[in-house]
Amino acid sequence: MTTNKDIVLAFSGGLDTSFCVPWLKERGWAVHTVFADTGGVDAQERAYIEQRAAELGVASHVTIDGGPALWRDFVKPFVWAGEAYQGQYPLLVSDRYLIVDAALERARTLGTRAIAHGCTGMGNDQVRFDLAVKAQGDCEIIAPIREIQKEHTQTRAYEQQFLEQRGFGVRAKQKAYTINENLLGLTMSGGEIDRWLAPGEGAQGWCKPRAQWPAAPLRVRLGFERGEAVALDGERLAGATLLARLNALFAAYGVGRGIYTGDTTIGLKGRIIFEAPGLIALLSAHRALEEAVLTKQQNRFKPEVARKWVELVYEGFFHDPLKTDLEAFLASSQSCVEGEVVLETHGGSVAAVEIRSRHILNAKGATYAQSADWGVAEAEGFIKLYGMSSTLWAEVNADRRA
Repeated sequence: MTTNKDIVLAFSGGLDTSFCVPWLKERGWAVHTVFADTGGVDAQERAYIEQRAAELGVASHVTIDGGPALWRDFVKPFVWAGEAYQGQYPLLVSDRYLIVDAALERARTLGTRAIAHGCTGMGNDQVRFDLAVKAQGDCEIIAPIREIQKEHTQTRAYEQQFLEQRGFGVRAKQKAYTINENLLGLTMSGGEIDRWLAPGEGAQGWCKPRAQWPAAPLRVRLGFERGEAVALDGERLAGATLLARLNALFAAYGVGRGIYTGDTTIGLKGRIIFEAPGLIALLSAHRALEEAVLTKQQNRFKPEVARKWVELVYEGFFHDPLKTDLEAFLASSQSCVEGEVVLETHGGSVAAVEIRSRHILNAKGATYAQSADWGVAEAEGFIKLYGMSSTLWAEVNADRRA
């Protein structure tokens, strides 16, 4: 137990983290709030969060630009991996790990080992927060929402009453859905989605519905260096800026929207709508380039590494040594993933229509199914040797085929 009474709270200004401030203060803590801006709010909302922290009487509040770290520590290796969780979900709440990093950095500055968060005891985020903290030092973790769940079943109603009794207003923000939004994209749950029904008309985020897609197709050109997107239509951009632009461009065409049911870390089935226009565009471009420049053996083996990396990140093991080991392989595989990819969409999906790279594995004298610089006898010999084992089995066991 730390003797320093300073505690750092990962703060968003919502009901849960707003409740945490007076709850912690009443237990003797000096609460220092940190908001890591990972791209989910505009300037007006950022100002509200800072105002809310001051209103609640925090000892200090800082806002951190989380975009560069989110690109460097998550987006880059995620695109290298090129796999979604269970083949569908692009890990859109992985900004949690960067939020933890910001909180821990603030704690080090203040000289405290006490960290607080507003996660409930029902979801995956508590696992991600706690394991990310535990992996980076000997810290005391306090989770006020989990504490009150020991005594109260209607926790959100209790939180609202708790704040109002102390003179703090609760923002009227009645929503049919729970929405998580950041630079990576957004997720949406609740309502009919949780009831395994078709999403209603209100279950719409960034991605425009089909009736609103532009008539003209969209084409963009992405430049890659060592597997990292560095330029959009010839303009070099910082990663976070590039992803934000892709989000805006491809959301207008409804790209990157899906609904999936996944196996959560805590064992429940989770059903969500997700929208990730920029990430899906990046993944499409990167895969097309990678498939052209890697060897057949690299392309076959790499998805196995990628799936394990994705599982570790999804389940909270962002700082496990195995993740670092896997990233060393992924980074090595990207040495020749350089060039340009032209993406095209008419709406709903995106395709890589042009690939330019000096590393494409072209054979000088042969084109698949068109021309070859070997003879018929060589082809027949290859087929005979390549299928030798299966052919021998068929000959030896001919009686078993009757």
